[in-house]
Amino acid sequence: MSVNNSEAIVLQAKIHISNINRLLKDVKSKVSANFIYSNNKGIIIATNKIIASLDLSIVERYVKELNNINSNDGMSL
Repeated sequence: MSVNNSEAIVLQAKIHISNINRLLKDVKSKVSANFIYSNNKGIIIATNKIIASLDLSIVERYVKELNNINSNDGMSL
């Protein structure tokens, strides 16, 4: 993930945390996102528990669908 994508996500971290938690709550997950930060390799979304594959796919889909993200840039979760 490029620096521009990471910065765009981190600048609006509160909004993204709220949206991710709402999506997780909708599927009755007990996982919640606590915070987002970036390092030299991309962004990190910290959660309160180890995330299951269903929860991971929800977070991954959310991040990929963000309007301000360059989808051509490589991303892995």
